[in-house]
Amino acid sequence: MSAVTLYAEAFGLRERPFTLLPDASFLYWSDQHKRACSILEFGILSSAPITMLTGEVGTGKTTLVQELLTRLGPDVTVALISNAQGGRGALLEWVLGALGQPVVPEEGYVAKFHRLQEVLIAEYAAGRRVVVIVDEAQNLSVEGLEEIRLLTNINAGKDELIQLVLVGQPELRDRVRQPELRQLAQRIVAGFHLGAMDAATVGGYIAHRLVCAGGTGREFTPGAARAIHAATGGVPRLVNQLADFALLYAWSAETDLVDEAVVSLVLSEGVFFGGGAEPVATVPAPGSWLREAVGS
Repeated sequence: MSAVTLYAEAFGLRERPFTLLPDASFLYWSDQHKRACSILEFGILSSAPITMLTGEVGTGKTTLVQELLTRLGPDVTVALISNAQGGRGALLEWVLGALGQPVVPEEGYVAKFHRLQEVLIAEYAAGRRVVVIVDEAQNLSVEGLEEIRLLTNINAGKDELIQLVLVGQPELRDRVRQPELRQLAQRIVAGFHLGAMDAATVGGYIAHRLVCAGGTGREFTPGAARAIHAATGGVPRLVNQLADFALLYAWSAETDLVDEAVVSLVLSEGVFFGGGAEPVATVPAPGSWLREAVGS
């Protein structure tokens, strides 16, 4: 039995509460996440040509997108694209592929565009709208972002045949504000930026995930939650990493409570890297008691 399984059972948990995999069932509805989801829904329901969601790595953008997908009815066809890259025409191929259409390498740009139009018109005739969600959109080139604008020109009278949701890191906001992309910026009807959590929200977030995993929500003391916020800056992904280590350390120390001392010990041993930043404290631990406890 793995150490991870053992610590979860020791705390009465059904599963690990702080995994890094996006899971909509663990989504903590902070005030800003509620607003972000409302903006995304507003963008879709109001037929906005483009809606944009930005935030630092690990702030919950992908989880929010997953939640949005559960709220869309059968009259919406979703094309989800991740990490699209390339020059002129590449985005068209990504969209066609996401809509289940074959990608023909020798097909020219105009032919691709016309084929996409035919697909969108067929969906519209069947009473469905097409929503294209582009995740990690900050990776798109200027040409790719300009193609986003061109896609919004496909319409049927007053009705939009295609809507786009751009999801990306903060630099996406800076990109679309460049003078050469001002026409694209004018098509973005709604947008929201997810920031990091404050200390109070981190405490609620930790308790929420513990309850979702089968715990009481009181396995971490308020002091531990404050220490985790201080070390992570309130970025959810980093909070998960540090809280996961803290549970493992508490199990190894045979205590059923994670307090500030446990969090400080995790930080002092340098196992938490803070998303690539220097650990808060670096104390050499060649014979780490954690490694000895879990037998690795």
